[in-house]
Amino acid sequence: MDSITLLTAGGFLVLGLAVGYFANYLLSSQKAKSLEQKAAQLLEEAKKEGQEKKSQLDRLEERLIKKEETLEKYSSDIRFKESRLEKEEKTLENDKFEVSELRKRTMADLEKIAGLTAKDALAQLMKMLEQSHQEEIVKTIQKLEKDRKEEIEKKSLEIITGAIQRYSRSHVADITTTSFQLPNEEIKGKIIGREGRNIRTLEKATGVELVIDEAPESIIISSFDPVRREIARMALEKLIKDGRIQPAKIEEKVEEARQELNKRMIEIGEQSALEVGIIDLPKELLQLLGKLHFRTSYGQNVLVHSVEMAHISGIIAAELKMNVETAKKGALLHDIGKAISHEVEGTHVELGRKILQKYGIKDEVVQAMEAHHEEYPFATPESFVVAAADIISAARPGARRDTVENYLKRLEELEKIASGFAGVKTVYALSAGREIRVFVVPEKIDDFGAFQLAKDIAHKIQTEMKYPGEIKVNVVRETRAVEYAR
Repeated sequence: MDSITLLTAGGFLVLGLAVGYFANYLLSSQKAKSLEQKAAQLLEEAKKEGQEKKSQLDRLEERLIKKEETLEKYSSDIRFKESRLEKEEKTLENDKFEVSELRKRTMADLEKIAGLTAKDALAQLMKMLEQSHQEEIVKTIQKLEKDRKEEIEKKSLEIITGAIQRYSRSHVADITTTSFQLPNEEIKGKIIGREGRNIRTLEKATGVELVIDEAPESIIISSFDPVRREIARMALEKLIKDGRIQPAKIEEKVEEARQELNKRMIEIGEQSALEVGIIDLPKELLQLLGKLHFRTSYGQNVLVHSVEMAHISGIIAAELKMNVETAKKGALLHDIGKAISHEVEGTHVELGRKILQKYGIKDEVVQAMEAHHEEYPFATPESFVVAAADIISAARPGARRDTVENYLKRLEELEKIASGFAGVKTVYALSAGREIRVFVVPEKIDDFGAFQLAKDIAHKIQTEMKYPGEIKVNVVRETRAVEYAR
């Protein structure tokens, strides 16, 4: 029974193996057919794609052949043109050489005929052209300068007149003496003192000269230094009020007057700075500024002049969209060096620069003030404004006055400078030295020369003379043609 069972199981096993093998064979056969079909399909597609690529390559090859043919044709044309250009260039070089030789021969013949070299002929031609068009050139230059000057003057006049109208201040020229009124005539004797001791002590302590004459109830305090005159005046007031006029008391009152004046100078400086809207100046500068109240220049009070300049500079700077504060400060402090110029060597501009730098004033303010006499270059726009305001304030009629001696000396010097130029016939200084009129010899100076002569004279006056304001140079060339009818 067991054997039969085993045989039966073995049979089934063999049968299962056979069935499995057959099934596997069928599956493998189907896969093989499927793969063959796919391979055939891929091969067909590859053949088609290859055929298309080949067609594209054929077309590209055909296009390249055509391009090569075209390029070859262009290359042939270019070689032909290059050959032709080379021939033409050689021909042109030959022609240029022939023309050059012909020109040389022609120039040589012309020089031989005319007796002039080419350089001399050109110079003569240029001279003829200059002479023939000189009048036209002069007129054109004058017209351009006139038009430009009129335009600038019109704009400047609008700004300056506006500034002057907006600021107006009365001014009385200072003098070198002060009249001091006495309460009675007997005081004169006390001031003189026994054997003149009191008056000598007072003069020595103050540095002034006291003039006691027959004028009733008054004495004259004389000094070129207004500070000394003011100290003497204040000391006299204190002595008369005290009643005890003697050498020791005189020295005491003079010292009191000096101390009070120093305080007063600071107050004057503060008031002047506030008047123009400046509030950040050091106390030492304010004192020097107040000291300018007692200084004069050509009879003009320096502080009044500086305050006037500050107002004018501020207005002009505002009109021109510049820094108003810098312009005002530069103008107010432009003459600060004059407060010590009689005590220390150096120009007031140089001393002023050192003072401002010492007290930490900004560089732009120093630059604005230092150029007003052109000792230093105009480094900022505000420096031009300060210089213009200085001229406006100082040079207007009545602002300053000069001594008769200096006035006559300046007129003589003006006439002497203008007379030193060739072709000048007569010179007249007019309008208190504000204008110089020069008459020239017409045969020696033509119109163009007169125009240039005016510039040369003006330049020489600027470099050799010092003067307030502006001097007009007017050159007159007059030609007269005279004939008689008989």
